[in-house]
Amino acid sequence: METQTKELKFEVKKKKAFDVHEIRKDFPILHRLVHNKPLIYFDNAATTQKPKQVIETITNYYSNLNSNIHRGVHYLSQAATSEFECARNIVKSFINARYDEEIIFTRGATEAINLVAYSYGETNLKEGDEVLITEMEHHSNIVPWQIVCSKTGAKLKVVPFDDNGELILDELEKIISPKTKIVSVVHISNSLGTINPIEYIIRRAHDVGAVVLIDGSQSIQHLPVDVQKLDCDFFVFSGHKIYGPTGIGVLYGKKEILESMPPYQGGGDMILSVTFEKTIYNVLPHKFEAGTPHIEGAIGLGSAIRYVQNIGLDVIFDYETKLLNYASERLKEIPEVKIIGNAKNKASLVSFVVENVHPHDIGTLLDRDGIAIRTGHHCTEPVMRHFGVPATSRASFAFYNTFEEIDQLVLSLKKIVAKFK
Repeated sequence: METQTKELKFEVKKKKAFDVHEIRKDFPILHRLVHNKPLIYFDNAATTQKPKQVIETITNYYSNLNSNIHRGVHYLSQAATSEFECARNIVKSFINARYDEEIIFTRGATEAINLVAYSYGETNLKEGDEVLITEMEHHSNIVPWQIVCSKTGAKLKVVPFDDNGELILDELEKIISPKTKIVSVVHISNSLGTINPIEYIIRRAHDVGAVVLIDGSQSIQHLPVDVQKLDCDFFVFSGHKIYGPTGIGVLYGKKEILESMPPYQGGGDMILSVTFEKTIYNVLPHKFEAGTPHIEGAIGLGSAIRYVQNIGLDVIFDYETKLLNYASERLKEIPEVKIIGNAKNKASLVSFVVENVHPHDIGTLLDRDGIAIRTGHHCTEPVMRHFGVPATSRASFAFYNTFEEIDQLVLSLKKIVAKFK
């Protein structure tokens, strides 16, 4: 059936050279004022801003295609279904999955991890088995495994990191064993910026017969991801971290594993047949997508991925690394600032503490200068305990940030330090 898909397509002209000022024109929110100051947005690890191309895609969906998907025979349903499944294919190609049906749409990385923990974990774990995570995990990659371990009798094992924020691989070797059945590891730490050696971890997990989940929430927007090359069994990420809408996420799983797992939720679209005596479940990916999905979220995510692809992740990572290095050097000019997390292999965020100033005060005072950062424990309380701090201030950078904005951050921090002396 021919649909109005052309209305949803757009092209970001491939730039001959990266021009951050041209890029910034695509993001309407970056041109607003906060407290009568130009917005400087350094909270990208929490969520990224959205380009007008993504906003227009979502507006167009509601203006021209809004309908529930699958099963509908009328035009709008068919058109919306086409766009929704097109988005699935975009994700599949973006991370180089083998099949479209290996892409499950969820509400975010948190739900994706929970889906694996409850569907795969509860089905396959038993007393005496072990689940391996790391000390730097986000709470969403700790709590679900704690719950499943308490239900199944499995034990949770934790790989520590050193004071630079790097995993101690010798400790991993001591912990991993044939008892290890699931390894669930963050790709890039949201509070330290550490890029973990997931290729090595995946290989060692498979050596002992364990399946591996990689939390890509902080990597999908910075680094190319090839799930076939990685050979991970599961990979999760959230759309709002890669310039897409909130409330949409992705679970990638190897087809043969997903097919062996029971449904996570029951409802419409995840069934082939229902009687009071028996329900026959639908095939992948629908088995794990009960009810009306976040249709515009998936379509918007597809649009966001196309936007990123048109710039190039290699170009993005190179520019963001320059921002990171510049920010790290500039912050060292302030003796009262201590950077938390100095891994050799690191993505574009800097967590820090300021002598005699609480992070919440730092965040509040920077906000008065129009600078948005994140303060707190960043849902990684074990990381804070490791360094003996209650919280940190975190400035996280995206490809639309500038060196001049970093200069303003440093200037504002110097004023804050002087104020508290």
